[in-house]
Formats: sequence, C-alpha cells, structure tokens
Amino acid sequence: MADLRRDAWGHGLLAVAQAVTAAGAERVRVDAPGEVDALRLEGIAAVTTGEPDIAADLLYGLPDARGALATRPVMRLSGQVLSTKRLRPGDAVSYGYTYRAATDTTVALVTGGYAQGIVRALGNNADVEVGGVARRIVGRVAMDVCVVELDGAEVETGAEVTFFGGQGPVAAGIVAWAEVTGMDAAELVTVVGAHAVRGWEA
Repeated sequence: MADLRRDAWGHGLLAVAQAVTAAGAERVRVDAPGEVDALRLEGIAAVTTGEPDIAADLLYGLPDARGALATRPVMRLSGQVLSTKRLRPGDAVSYGYTYRAATDTTVALVTGGYAQGIVRALGNNADVEVGGVARRIVGRVAMDVCVVELDGAEVETGAEVTFFGGQGPVAAGIVAWAEVTGMDAAELVTVVGAHAVRGWEA
C-alpha cells in the first residue's frame, strides 16, 4: 500500500495513483471517502485506514532520516528569471534590506515566492540552480518572487531556475530547506505541490 494522502504529498493524487498501481501497488491510502470513490471509478483500490508499507521517501524521491537521497527526486520546483540588475557595493534588495551587495555584482528577479511554497526563511539561507550553478537566494522572499545572487554571471531573461530537485547541484536542496525552516521534507513538498503550478516531465 502506497501513501497518497495530502494529494499524494503534493504530487497529484490521480496521476500518482495510476503510476504506483501500474508499478505493482495493490492499493493506496488516501484522506477521504470521496477520494476512495473517485479512484474506484479509475479501477484503483483505495482505503482511508491502514499503514502504508511502501517507503514514502523512495516513492517520492525524498531524503531519508539522515538527509540522504536514495533515489532521484520525483518533484522539481522551478521558476524563471524575470529580469536582472547590476548592484554596486552597499545596494540592497527586497523588503527590509536584509541583503546588501558587498561588491559589484548582478542579481536576478525570479518567479516563485512564498505563495508558491518557497518559505520566507529561505532568504539568505538557501541556493537555487541557475545555468547549472548553485546561486544563493538573497533578501526576503516576497509573495510571488525572490532575488538570486548571480555573482556577476550573465543570465538571460526567461532562463530556468531550479529551487530543488532535478539532477543538478540542488537535487537534494529540500534537505537544506528542511534544515533552514524546521519543517520536514514531506511537509515542504506537500506545501509546494499545493501552491505551485503543476506539470509533468520525463
């Protein structure tokens, strides 16, 4: 039995239910009788009680209790560069100016803020991937955007930014998120999955 509560931990109930049963799960655990009925129409056995015996960290590609990834992450949270700006020493960004440039540098305004599940505590404390390189989120995370330090690198508007997941330097970024926020990985991906726009990729 696979644990698909909380909308399959933010991954999407129906799609995950179809995937895990195709892979051999006999039934899935969900939150409500209405979900049991909906999945029954899809030919999927679901229950609201019982203890799942398929390891959730393996199913969702989450870190184990030691913070290590045993499998590739299943969820990747991404955004894109809206604009870039050059900063001089002393220039500050975002609310409250919690970050000031120490040297001449460039920052990017990136889609994704606390409304999409990027917890505010991550400002000045977590990295994202831009162009295959880990870059620091700087300043306070706003509702729909955050600012990323580019260390002078040239990045085009529209460039993709990965907050966690994928195969690059922030693949295990959810581990750092958990350390910074005090939330566990399951909580973090569930929040993100409930707020971000969801898509599927191979």
